[in-house]
Amino acid sequence: MAEDNKKKKTMKLPIIISITLSIVIIILILFFTVDAKTLGQLSRVKIKYEFFLIAIGLNILYWFLWGARMKVVANAIDKNVKISLWESTKIVIANLFLAGITPSAAGGEPVRAYLLYKDGMTFGSATAAVLGERFIDAIFILIMIPIGLFIFKDIKDLGFISVGLTVGVVVFVLLIILFIYIIIRPNKVKSFLFFLSKKFTRFSKSKYSENKGIKRINSFVDDFHSSMYSLSSGNKKSLVLASILTVLFWSTGFLIPSFILLGLGLPPFFIESYAAQGLLLIIIMLPLTPGSAGIAEVGIYGLYGVLIGTSSGILIGVFVILYRFISFHMGLIAGAIFQYRIFKSVASFSMDMIKTHEEKPEYK
Repeated sequence: MAEDNKKKKTMKLPIIISITLSIVIIILILFFTVDAKTLGQLSRVKIKYEFFLIAIGLNILYWFLWGARMKVVANAIDKNVKISLWESTKIVIANLFLAGITPSAAGGEPVRAYLLYKDGMTFGSATAAVLGERFIDAIFILIMIPIGLFIFKDIKDLGFISVGLTVGVVVFVLLIILFIYIIIRPNKVKSFLFFLSKKFTRFSKSKYSENKGIKRINSFVDDFHSSMYSLSSGNKKSLVLASILTVLFWSTGFLIPSFILLGLGLPPFFIESYAAQGLLLIIIMLPLTPGSAGIAEVGIYGLYGVLIGTSSGILIGVFVILYRFISFHMGLIAGAIFQYRIFKSVASFSMDMIKTHEEKPEYK
């Protein structure tokens, strides 16, 4: 009981950090952009609330398009498992909560993989589906980087944003290289996992058979490798459809800030905003804070401050609040609700919970 309470406290900490950082940075942005003049400016702005509703609708559509892609990828990897659009969308929404309180959205992947496993996939295949999605995302982002840099090439005052982009691109490329290495060198992956398993067995208090561990690792890596091969080579139509859905769901998300700008009576900057979103992905990918809280707000302020102009004053701060609420806090709230409905808990999801739910004695 004491151990469960400790785990819940451990999970509550990143929740508090994520939300607090986000709110504090937004308050600071408002503090430095709001004065009597800008308040008067806001009173003269004709707010168009219908555009805010469209932005919220786009965010919900983004979830469903992501769910559609997950369905396509999962069904392509394991043809015996048929996951409905609603089921895959529920998985996506449930993953938003842990993704929002872990650095670089790292917590979302285990949730999606585990729920796919609960729907009948093996752990290796479920992991391949989740990482396969991320690899498709990586290709899209790689294409977006030069486009974004080209559109922002004449802007000299990006400052710290340029540093974040440089670091982000380097880390991003290294992760892609590592991912490709994992796919083409499964035996090396097995050796590394065997090494970790032996260390775990040595320091673990629970009884854990080394032979059983080796068997599970072999099954997992073999399933993962064959699943990635099936996705990349076995079903070209599914891969093409997943790629199209990737462009659609990211593009849907990229439209959200433009409609918020329209709601504030500002130009939408459709092309520039699309490019800015691609560059922002690189920055918030860095695993520095839970949910990239603080970093995302500063990045949004830096990129859109250039587009909107500092003369817009308070509108920049209001834009950051609205955009971050729709794209981040809205997902955090919906994710918490769906995660609670699935796991009957919000703050205590862990690998131990997976083991508790896993009743099958043999590795599936």
